[in-house]
Amino acid sequence: MKNVQDENLPIWLPRLAVHGGPRFLQIADALQAAVVEGSLKPGDRLPPQRLLAAQLDVDLTTITRAYDEARRRNLLEGRGARGTYVAAPKVELNAILDLSMNIPPPPDGVDFDDMLKQGLSQVLMRADNELLMTYHLAGGSDSDRKAGAKWLAPMFGHLDSRQVVVCPGAQAAIAALILALTEPGDVILAEPMSYPGLRAAATQFGRHVIAVKADKHGMVPEMLDEACRQHKPGLVYLNPTLQNPTAVTIPERRRKELASIAKRCNVRIVEDDPYWLLADAPPPPIATFAPEQVYYISTLSKCLTPGLRVAFVLIPGPHERERFLVALRSFALMVAPLTAALDTQWILDGSADRLMEGVRNEARLRHWMARDILAGRYSGFGDGLHVWLELPGYWNSSQLARAAGSEGIAVTPAEAFATGSGSVNAIRISLGCIKDRGCLQAGLQRLSHLLARRPESFSAAVV
Repeated sequence: MKNVQDENLPIWLPRLAVHGGPRFLQIADALQAAVVEGSLKPGDRLPPQRLLAAQLDVDLTTITRAYDEARRRNLLEGRGARGTYVAAPKVELNAILDLSMNIPPPPDGVDFDDMLKQGLSQVLMRADNELLMTYHLAGGSDSDRKAGAKWLAPMFGHLDSRQVVVCPGAQAAIAALILALTEPGDVILAEPMSYPGLRAAATQFGRHVIAVKADKHGMVPEMLDEACRQHKPGLVYLNPTLQNPTAVTIPERRRKELASIAKRCNVRIVEDDPYWLLADAPPPPIATFAPEQVYYISTLSKCLTPGLRVAFVLIPGPHERERFLVALRSFALMVAPLTAALDTQWILDGSADRLMEGVRNEARLRHWMARDILAGRYSGFGDGLHVWLELPGYWNSSQLARAAGSEGIAVTPAEAFATGSGSVNAIRISLGCIKDRGCLQAGLQRLSHLLARRPESFSAAVV
């Protein structure tokens, strides 16, 4: 392929990535980005399709599909023999309603700015400023670990703070556990639909994620037992409460069964549990049934705010903790001390509880809204940050995600979560990223109208 910096190529066109997805979508995405950024303006003429195909060393069909996709997004218009031009936008292209990112909604009645100012003021007044700006050993200070033990108390009761390790976010914790507990080539078992960060870390480290069948109650114990005997996995990964993306909560009886299998097969479980504190009466963590087999992760990012890049990992054994810390230090020396100090201040003075209660209440209001608007399709459980929406047969998930994107709505298709070759026809809708509840309502209504239309009618309407 020719270098995109060739002087004959349009300046808006990026290098086409080998693993960047279908090339026609890469080209369409580049067109949209150029329009948003202003490097392409309404009325600009695009290169003829055959010329662009030759310049990029792709076939003509790829360019035709890219231009067709751009027309569906209202980016282009054809003017007969005169060629293809950038269209005047029918909507604000940068006014995307983001239903794709799982973050806590801004709680009503909580002055977050004031809470942040008060918390930082307390930190700066009580802490040694030099210590806030220097290196620290991984794992957290004594006060940070005590805050972690308090954060985990609703799940486990009183904890010895020495069992708690402080990490710069759940993704870092997952990556460190993979490095500490597995070898290159090892298998990690997970549910068919699972957190994409697991697959990303496993692939980067040369581990293999294999899907274990799940039903409406989560991973099926008999299938886990069979997979453990067949694959001899290094780890089992579970997200058992309001699972991302399916929103399923594994019931207590099944948690006990999964823990029993882990003990019998001597396999360790990574229990990634970011939504436990947002759930309505969740079962006890799996770690309570097999404490020596389970590494439990709880992050503040999903309950309070993403800017608090702190997660607490419960690791009972000192030898296991040291192995974990050695792995963590290889890529993330420490949590930023100022952030850790703010987290600790909020947890110990009760601010974190107040903020989390506000997030929990706001999330439930948003679920009620989604249930009303998506009547007949809503399959949530009234709490947490997201809804798993199974699609009518005339849509597939990637097609629906692209169609929604062309109407200014971002959603996440099932393919993003698939750990195996199969997938389900569904999308994840996140309810927290849009700050204004009225804008969220408008986005859900637009999505509901889109779901009611068949793809053929949608295409006819926007071409």
